[in-house]
Amino acid sequence: MGQKGHKDSLYDCKGSPVSSLHEALDQCMTALDLFLTNQFSEALSYLKPRTKESMYHSLTYATILEMQAMMTFDPQDILLAGNMMKEAQSLCQRHRRKSSMTDSFSNLVHRPTIDQFTEEEIHAEVCYAECLLQRAALTFLQILNPIMELLVTAKDENMVSFIKGGIKVRNSYQTYKELDSLVQSSQYSKGESHRHFEGGVKLGVGAFNLTLSMLPTRILRLLEFVGFSGNKDYGLLQLEEGATGHSFRAVLCVMLLLCYHTFLTFVLGTGNVNIEEAEKLLKPYLNRYPKGAIFLFFAGRIEAIKGNIDAAVRRFEECCEAQQHWKQFHHMCYWELMWCFTYKGQWKMAYFYADLLSKENSWSKATYIYMKAAYLSMFGKEDYKPFGDNEVELFRAVPGLKLKIAGKSLPTEKFAIRKSRRYLSPNPISLPIPALEMMYIWNGYAVIGKQPKLTDGMLEVITKAEEMLAMGPENEYSADDDCLVKLLKGLCLKYLGRIQEAEENFRSISANEKKIKYDHYLIPNALLELALLFMEQGRNEEAIKLLESAKQNYKNYSMESRTHFRIQAATLQARSSLEDGNRSLVSSVSL
Repeated sequence: MGQKGHKDSLYDCKGSPVSSLHEALDQCMTALDLFLTNQFSEALSYLKPRTKESMYHSLTYATILEMQAMMTFDPQDILLAGNMMKEAQSLCQRHRRKSSMTDSFSNLVHRPTIDQFTEEEIHAEVCYAECLLQRAALTFLQILNPIMELLVTAKDENMVSFIKGGIKVRNSYQTYKELDSLVQSSQYSKGESHRHFEGGVKLGVGAFNLTLSMLPTRILRLLEFVGFSGNKDYGLLQLEEGATGHSFRAVLCVMLLLCYHTFLTFVLGTGNVNIEEAEKLLKPYLNRYPKGAIFLFFAGRIEAIKGNIDAAVRRFEECCEAQQHWKQFHHMCYWELMWCFTYKGQWKMAYFYADLLSKENSWSKATYIYMKAAYLSMFGKEDYKPFGDNEVELFRAVPGLKLKIAGKSLPTEKFAIRKSRRYLSPNPISLPIPALEMMYIWNGYAVIGKQPKLTDGMLEVITKAEEMLAMGPENEYSADDDCLVKLLKGLCLKYLGRIQEAEENFRSISANEKKIKYDHYLIPNALLELALLFMEQGRNEEAIKLLESAKQNYKNYSMESRTHFRIQAATLQARSSLEDGNRSLVSSVSL
């Protein structure tokens, strides 16, 4: 333990010396252990007495609050987490060397040692960078929709908010970059707590590289101009090394990787998920924390992506049963359970979870009510409709439930509101299969595609809708509805191996482009799906042309940012396959 007054000494709320930096790290590991065993309040209570003196106690406390804010989307939770993270940052600043790491680094690398930095000061650098990074994440959470739009459209009215968060991000990015160079240098000498310091560097460097590598080309070029760059492979490597190390931040690296593999690459990518890597990362934590809600949730996600829907349902139900303190975990599971029962075509159960969300969760009432109405519209004529609900009345209620976050509504919510408007007329024209359309938005066909039985069942529902449209009178929505049905039908046919039929359905949407009045998102998405179909056949050059057309020729349509992320992921995959093929050809010729 450091002597009283020594720079490494930390004090409890009574002012007596309690621990060195190393003991503080041990205590924060204990708090994380409490958190991972669902003892959320206990973890916060354990940390709180030392949050004013210990930068690690303060950072860990704020990190737990931020996790809660990211689950609830509640403005008060976001504000509380932001204020706590700001306090943690100020505390880290006090422990930093007066001349910061970024300022001093150019001089440091030419010296044999870094003696002028105490062990605590080097930790203060990485903690300070982490505070900046997490505060930026909260800023982006507050303005989530404007940021997503900005990534694609770069609208001027969103730029101020983006820049505010961007300043924090840049400072954090530069500090991590310098710290990474330090760790890689031959002059770097490891202290007793080096594994925790290095874990922090790997977390930050990995997070930045991975996130930046996923951004659409247009915004990435802009960021590269001001000094940012992202390498996906390096980012994954850093996080994987951080995840396998015995450090305070190992579990944070694991969580970030699990989010990447089970959400980001799935919803914003092509649906090709490295599920083996996700299972490998999760297994030791699930063994250690068999009732840990976080890990049960990820276990459910993995089972769903594999197409094991019944197993996924069991995992999400286990997650709900595991703890009662943070209802937000329940809400995340309800959302997943809603989709699981959608995949199975069990509309009543899907409706049940949409109803629960509409009553208990405040993320987007408009989206939840829209989904309730969507599921009711899938009921048979003889089916009893719960609570006396009527889908037309529910659809009509959706536009009035718009939620504004920093003056903007969520992309999914905007989509639901726009689709619901056709019910506002006295004689509304029903949406053909709204639940299955929203399932496409969340890339659900990549899930059922793993199970031919589920895909066959979905194709049957879509075909019936197609027949109903053909029999009905023509109206202003006819072309849009026909093209929607063809897009969803094409997806089912693709996963059933009926490639030629799938291609015909996708192509028919572009052929009817001029007839579409409202659902303009169908055209670039049809090009995207046709490109993905071609990629499976090794027709990568044709796929790239389609992806370029989808990206360059269509603007201002529903869910544009999500489509652009998927186009970017598909383009990178197609170009990589093309390069690999060319290398193989060169190798075979040289042999």
